[in-house]
Amino acid sequence: MKRHSASSAVCILLCFIPRFFLVGDGVAAENLADELARQAKATLVKVHGTIRVPGLQRPVTVMRDRWGVAHLYAQNQHDLFFAQGFVAAQDRLFQMELWRRSGQGRLAEILGPSALFRDINARLLSYHGNMDVEYRSYASDSREILEAFTDGINRFIESRSQASGLALPVEFRWAGFRPEPWKPEDCLNRMAAFSMTRNAFSELRDAELVSVLGAEKATQLVSMDPRVNLDPAPGIDLSGLAPGLLRNLVGSDSRIEFLPYYLEGSNNWAVSGRLTATGAPLLANDPHRVLAIPSLRYMIHLVAPGWDVIGAGEPALPGVALGHNQHISWGFTIFGADQQDLYVEKLNPRDTLEYATDHGWERMQVRREEFKVRGGPDVVVDLKFSRHGPVLWQDKTRALALRWVGAEPGTAGYLASLSIDRARNWQDFCEAAARWKVPSENLVYGDTTGNIGEYSVGLSPVRHWTGMLPVPGTGGYEWAGFIPFDQLPHSYNPQKGFIATANNKMIPESYSYKIGYEWQAPYRVNRITQFLEFAVANGHKLTTEDYKKLQSDSFSLAGQELVSLLREAVGHEPTAVEQLLLNWDGVLSENSGAGALYEMLLPELEARMMHRAAPQRLWGILQQSHWEPDQLFGYLSHSSASIVVAQSQPERDQLLRDSVAAAAERLSQLEGPDRSKWSWGHLHNIKFRHALDEFPGAAPLTDLGPLPRSGDGQTVGATGWTGDSFEQVEGASYRQIIDVADWDRSLAINTPGQSGQPASAHYSDLLRLWQDWQYFPLAYSRAAVEKSAADKLILEP
Repeated sequence: MKRHSASSAVCILLCFIPRFFLVGDGVAAENLADELARQAKATLVKVHGTIRVPGLQRPVTVMRDRWGVAHLYAQNQHDLFFAQGFVAAQDRLFQMELWRRSGQGRLAEILGPSALFRDINARLLSYHGNMDVEYRSYASDSREILEAFTDGINRFIESRSQASGLALPVEFRWAGFRPEPWKPEDCLNRMAAFSMTRNAFSELRDAELVSVLGAEKATQLVSMDPRVNLDPAPGIDLSGLAPGLLRNLVGSDSRIEFLPYYLEGSNNWAVSGRLTATGAPLLANDPHRVLAIPSLRYMIHLVAPGWDVIGAGEPALPGVALGHNQHISWGFTIFGADQQDLYVEKLNPRDTLEYATDHGWERMQVRREEFKVRGGPDVVVDLKFSRHGPVLWQDKTRALALRWVGAEPGTAGYLASLSIDRARNWQDFCEAAARWKVPSENLVYGDTTGNIGEYSVGLSPVRHWTGMLPVPGTGGYEWAGFIPFDQLPHSYNPQKGFIATANNKMIPESYSYKIGYEWQAPYRVNRITQFLEFAVANGHKLTTEDYKKLQSDSFSLAGQELVSLLREAVGHEPTAVEQLLLNWDGVLSENSGAGALYEMLLPELEARMMHRAAPQRLWGILQQSHWEPDQLFGYLSHSSASIVVAQSQPERDQLLRDSVAAAAERLSQLEGPDRSKWSWGHLHNIKFRHALDEFPGAAPLTDLGPLPRSGDGQTVGATGWTGDSFEQVEGASYRQIIDVADWDRSLAINTPGQSGQPASAHYSDLLRLWQDWQYFPLAYSRAAVEKSAADKLILEP
């Protein structure tokens, strides 16, 4: 059960790098916190007045509003992106440097041996194709944009590298290293792309299940839609293949390995003007990521000839990934296309650098890489590649190679937004969306002429097999190109007047391509649809206030489904704790005692079912992969699930009742026996932890929380977690509500703040708004920006 919300693989770096610390410059322990605060304040950047910035062609005006969003006004495109690089570095340079090194495979240089295996992985997955094609894939002028952007970053680094580097953001002083100059290719990071292209872990999980249980039973234990048999390819040896093989590749730190779940929980919807109070489309989006400090999103407004776009993106990338320009608005959720396949290469016993193909033995390519390791000797590693891609693992007879779309040009995450940022209509939008290859996304759209639409985009291979298991590398299982863009799922001005997505299945039942089988349970998208349909049925014209309520909605359709199953199971004689659930209103509010019991029940029920379904050696991977609630509840209600749960309905009813009793006992141990004091928000909270919070004395300055949270991974206001802890680790770091009728009435929120500098006023000033499900106005017109401006900075050539 993906109680963490539903997800995508390796999570972005800042939440998952190994933490480290250095001796604090000889400062006495009792004065350390004050000294760190002084250091942080001393490195704050200038955001008001005038700065001379060599490299610019003309002056650029930077107005930061009172929420810390920078609005950039430039006189040409070069200066716009030079200034974006400069300003982003002012706010987020340390975060950007770690992101850059993660893609280069150079974290061990600053973090030590614990990061070495991750570095090896990054270099295995790096792009080595034609660079001209790579740049042209995103936009015709993407190389020029990236050159200007990275020049701006470098100019900021140069301006702060005087006086032994003490003017650099304070994190560099604490961490004990300096940033290096940037190059355009540093922005072509494939590590983020790998984390969102699926499904290497799933293939190895399924391979282990099939090896141990057989294809029939393994098929019943895996959540798929449409359901297909997990039949191995003829002659393939799946024995010994398991998810743990990838853990050894990436390292011992569980925060940076290939994670056995997908971090998704995003929602978006667009409503036609005929259903809104303004008569123009309203668009909402809350893309989910790991909740980090600083935020993995960075908001910015870019204005120059040919550009007027505002929204959020990645701090280390130019442009805006989601938001609006003067003509269109858009947002995205992950579309679960399977963009990875594992191949089992048969090795030559006489020479394990040779592997079998359909035309004889072929030799692996070997690339020798040297890794510098902080605190240790340099390490030399031979990286191996078959015709299918990087070799992730091998023994004496087999090698496991990865074919994935990240080896293709144009697959650095989010850079195709450079084309979308300038779209003026649906046709422009579709042409730009065709460039969006990674991650696969459901892009929703609304424009000033009243149109709405959706396109599920991403580079998706054409395969004749399901892609749910590793396949032989000897031939017969090769990609036959990619699904044509016009055959990817999409809709334009649907008759019902709205479009909604939430990582759910977007392909029709008759879809002819094997694009993917792993989707999120439909509870969130069903709740959004329910809300919108209710408004339409009652003649209510939708407003931004309605959208705010819906984005924060913590009503659990999944919870109500389980309550219905419990009602059937208990009949007329419920116990006291069963009655607590039966009386529950379905809202996972912070103060809900029944909600706390429901959330305690899910893992208890899941574990009992898994223990019945599989031998003990498989419990670990089943628990890591989690069952979606719809799959879990299906085992309780359908006789076809007897192989998984029990032979009869009475047995399944008793299983549910026993699970409720055990969950109540566990909750009593945590919260006490008084059920009136049980509270979901007491169990479910969030704490923002900085990557450097183990530096002596830093945590009080850098970390935030804990704060109680409502919802779970299946509510529209999704607040996911992992493992046994209920601490939220992912969620909507950014939310937007775009009012196409008047851009200045649009709303947004980032968290915890725009700046990554701990002493900045904008380090955590947005946290309370975010926690309370509130927003600030997304000022767009020059008049609105000037009215909300708190600081004005002129960048002079």
